[in-house]
Amino acid sequence: MIYVWSIAVYLLFLVGVSVHKSRKVKTQDDFMVAGRGVTAMFLVGTLVCTWIGSGSLFGGAGRAFRQGFSALWMSAGAWLGLAIVYYLAPRVRKIAQYTVPDILETRYNAASRVLGTIAIVIAYLTIAGYQFIGGGRLLEIVTEGAISADTGKIVVCVLVVLYTVMAGMSSIVAIDVFNGILITLGVMIAAPLALKGAGGWEGLTTTLPETHFTVFGAPGVAAALGLFLPTFFLLLGESSIYQKFMSAKDGKSARRAVIGMIVGVIIIETVLDATAIFGAGQYWTDAAFRTADGALNRATTETILLQLAFEKLPMMAGILLLIGGSAIVFSTANTFLMVPSTNLTRDIFQRFVRPDASDKTIIWFQRLMIVILAGVTLLVTTQFENILDMALYAYTMVGAAVTPALLAAFLWRRVTPMGGMVSIAAGMLGTIVFAGLASAGMESLPLGFMNLPLEYDYIIYPAGFLSFASLIIVSFLTPPSPPEKWQPFWE
Repeated sequence: MIYVWSIAVYLLFLVGVSVHKSRKVKTQDDFMVAGRGVTAMFLVGTLVCTWIGSGSLFGGAGRAFRQGFSALWMSAGAWLGLAIVYYLAPRVRKIAQYTVPDILETRYNAASRVLGTIAIVIAYLTIAGYQFIGGGRLLEIVTEGAISADTGKIVVCVLVVLYTVMAGMSSIVAIDVFNGILITLGVMIAAPLALKGAGGWEGLTTTLPETHFTVFGAPGVAAALGLFLPTFFLLLGESSIYQKFMSAKDGKSARRAVIGMIVGVIIIETVLDATAIFGAGQYWTDAAFRTADGALNRATTETILLQLAFEKLPMMAGILLLIGGSAIVFSTANTFLMVPSTNLTRDIFQRFVRPDASDKTIIWFQRLMIVILAGVTLLVTTQFENILDMALYAYTMVGAAVTPALLAAFLWRRVTPMGGMVSIAAGMLGTIVFAGLASAGMESLPLGFMNLPLEYDYIIYPAGFLSFASLIIVSFLTPPSPPEKWQPFWE
């Protein structure tokens, strides 16, 4: 019962911070981008907490349980992406918009804004959805089934909405430094204890297959890149990160925050996956982690870190890891409701419906959007079988639909409005079509020279190809943009 009370106290603390911060929210800038006054330290905390979500805590950890250290390819995509974002951060802050679709319209056209908004909303509701699923599983484990995973999912949804609607980005930034400390301490303490429980390194290597300790693991190079590329392209087009750059007080703070984020993400995600592998050493032969035919159960392996915390770690270490897990779920869920609600408010309502709306009207409209989107997100959670598939679908949606056009805005003067718009549409359509074929049970698609596996691990290949090819071909077939279109992105 002490695990439940510890998490409850943490959640009440979050809501209290949000209530306090809500008193200071007066303008659109306050709610959407925290008044554009966030320092580098707070920006590091909120950027790390945005990236380390249930995709890492459940999807990545589950993959590490099943495949070993090759699961880090999923994280490595973000590491390389961050190195490029370091270069872009001050330029994004200088443009000082509110959303990524703002940038897309500035460089391309209004249709690009709308298409980018649709892609981001689809992806981010999927990401918010698996935060709710992860939180529901956490509550089911700590209450020993008294709260089911489905009921827990609804409880988490309600709490996240309460936390987000009151103060928006101001409350998110205010608490994420604290959340980042909790997450880091939780995994750093859990890792050596989990390794000891697995019998040390010798016991671990004896229990687990040899492929758990190879670079590409049992699935091979193509599957490893199928993990790497979605996170790489997602990070480059990640709207919540760009929105937080726009919250920075200046370009220098934004760039310093990227350095801190790189260090934080590499350390935390590596230790998270390692802890999951150490947990696999303890649960590898446990029937609860296997299906009836003896194969590893994907959904169960995704709960490995929570199972370790609740069943294997000393009580205080377990409590800290569970609270860190709660911090991961909440700090990511509120951001991924905040961003699409900002997109709909800024890029649809304020841009096309009520351009003259007051700050008060805009803030209340966005609050309504947060509530509605949370309800839609609960419906989205019923469409997937596991968190890793949800993560790869969402990552590909942003990485294929938004990232190519966004990068071209900053890096390629020859890109044209039509090229950017068609690229967004092609990436979005490609992701939906190929994910639909995978969900329908189609195993592969014959392409003449090869058979393309139709699994979520591989959909970045066709979707990304369609987006980049459209961007380049259509841009060369249409007239160049006038200087006033591209100069703000290069000065």
